[in-house]
Amino acid sequence: MRENAKDPERHAARMAKKKRAIDERIARAQEDKGVLVVLTGPGKGKSSSGFGMVARALGHGMKVGIVQFIKGAFVTGEDRFFRDHPSVTYHVMGEGYTWDTQDRTRDEEAAGAAWEQVAAMLKDPSYHLVLLDELNIALRYEYLDLDRVLDDLMARPDMQHVVVTGRNAKQELIDIADTVTEMQVVKHAFKDGGVRAQKGVEL
Repeated sequence: MRENAKDPERHAARMAKKKRAIDERIARAQEDKGVLVVLTGPGKGKSSSGFGMVARALGHGMKVGIVQFIKGAFVTGEDRFFRDHPSVTYHVMGEGYTWDTQDRTRDEEAAGAAWEQVAAMLKDPSYHLVLLDELNIALRYEYLDLDRVLDDLMARPDMQHVVVTGRNAKQELIDIADTVTEMQVVKHAFKDGGVRAQKGVEL
C-alpha cells in the first residue's frame, strides 16, 4: 500500500531532507560575481523576464543600462515605465522587426550603433546590470561580429550582470553564460487563437 502523501510526519521528514540538501548547496556557493544570463527559446517571456530583473535591480538601488535591438517601431510599456527612471539609461536602437524593415544594410547599421552604446556600458563599472534585449536576433542574422560581442562581454567589470534575450541564442554565447533558460511554447494567444498583441502582455 502506498504511503499517504498528505501524512504530516512524512511531509516533515521529506522537507527536512530537502532543507539539508539546499543548505549544503548554499554553503558551497560562496562566490560573488557578475553573471551573464541568456534567455532564449521560442516561447513568450524572454524580454518580460529581462525587464523583471531590471525592476529587481532597481529595487536594490542599482544602476541599469538597457539597449533594445530590433524593436523600435512602436512604444512599449517597459519603454514608458523605465525610460525616465533616474537610475536607468535606456536606448531603443532598432528600427522594427526584420520582416518589416526588409533592409539588411539599415539593420546592420542600427545594430552596430546599438553595440557602440553597449560597449561603453560594458566598460563602465557604475552599471550594475545591463539588459541587451533581442541581441540574439542581431547575432543570428550576423548584424554584429560575434567574436567582438563575446570579447566585450567577457571583459566587462567583475561585478556587472548582463542579461541577453532573444530566440536562437548562439552556442558560443551559451558556452560563456552562467545561467541559460530556454522558453518553450505550450500555447500562444496570437499563433493559436488569433489574438493580436495586447498592451500590458506583449506591448
